[in-house]
Amino acid sequence: MSLTALSIDAMLPALPIIGAELGVQHPNDNHLIISALFLGISIGQFFYGPISDSVGRKKPLYVGLIIFLLGTTIALVSSSFKLMLIGRWLQGFGLASPRTVSVAMIRDQYEGRKMAQTMSFIMMIFILVPTIAPALGQCILLFFDWRYIFVFFLLMALFNLSWFYNRMHETLIPSARKPFSIRRIAQGFREVLKHKVALSYIITAGLISAPFIAFLNISQQLFQVQYNLGAQFPLYFACIALTFGLASLFNARMVLKHGMQKMITTAVLCLVSLALLMAVYLYYSTTELSLFYCMCYLLTTLFCEGILFANLNSLAMQPLGHIAGIAAALVGALSTLISVLIGTFISAQYQLSLEPIVFGFLICGILSSGLIFWVEAHRQ
Repeated sequence: MSLTALSIDAMLPALPIIGAELGVQHPNDNHLIISALFLGISIGQFFYGPISDSVGRKKPLYVGLIIFLLGTTIALVSSSFKLMLIGRWLQGFGLASPRTVSVAMIRDQYEGRKMAQTMSFIMMIFILVPTIAPALGQCILLFFDWRYIFVFFLLMALFNLSWFYNRMHETLIPSARKPFSIRRIAQGFREVLKHKVALSYIITAGLISAPFIAFLNISQQLFQVQYNLGAQFPLYFACIALTFGLASLFNARMVLKHGMQKMITTAVLCLVSLALLMAVYLYYSTTELSLFYCMCYLLTTLFCEGILFANLNSLAMQPLGHIAGIAAALVGALSTLISVLIGTFISAQYQLSLEPIVFGFLICGILSSGLIFWVEAHRQ
């Protein structure tokens, strides 16, 4: 799963350079290089989960990594922005495989709080990679052309493919596999969509992730343009990514004691409160938000996000263990699609001010908290 984080965050320092070379007119259009990858991930997840229920977990992952290699090659040789976006979409479509199959493999072996704890450890690795990914991208740019970032992706994907083939065992035993059929897939999708608790947590996960995707889209502009940090951008981004990792580690320790519901309720209320305070500050302030207050807000808010991520996915998957592959596909696909559509809209409003991100967290947080309280009342 860390290959996904690497493919997102190592690109961030190169966005303006790629945009300039490929003829992008508006700086905000560079965000599409990130959004296209997320869009590919959201659509790809519909396919890999159901297939993995029938043929096992490992084969779909091989296919996904090969598609990722194809998309990376297209992006590497692209001569137009449109071709770059096609390559990035294919990268995302391929990355949907490890994203979906990994969740299904966890559900094959764990459930309940143990599953949430395992997801937290995996998310910790997934988030710790961004602490070095922008710096890796920046280092490559210091010595080579931006296309060598994609060469690095090719090497990492080949390493992943080799490691997984030789070291990872198959978690779906033959007797648990189900014959592949469109009817069974449609029945599984209907079951997920009719399950009020699971669907509510899927929508909540999408809403919570949307402002985070918007932040990823604008992070290069925020730090390098708005705050004029230049080559120091990877250091500040690393601090934020490290906060995510610490939140996942904190959640892994606390979820066994307090449970997933209490963790997400506390985290979403803190997130909304922080966004409300910052929104009021920005509305009445007559000066630009200082870098110190910006970092304080981002660090505390994204700590809450780190707690929410693993728990919301686990809660959505919890009642769907008997159709883990299909469920993982739909949970990942719908939540990612919701987040990328809303997140792209939020980031498009960026005009060298943190306001769109703050109000995005506020509105999405309020909607999420309403859904969380509703679903808990429904469960009871």
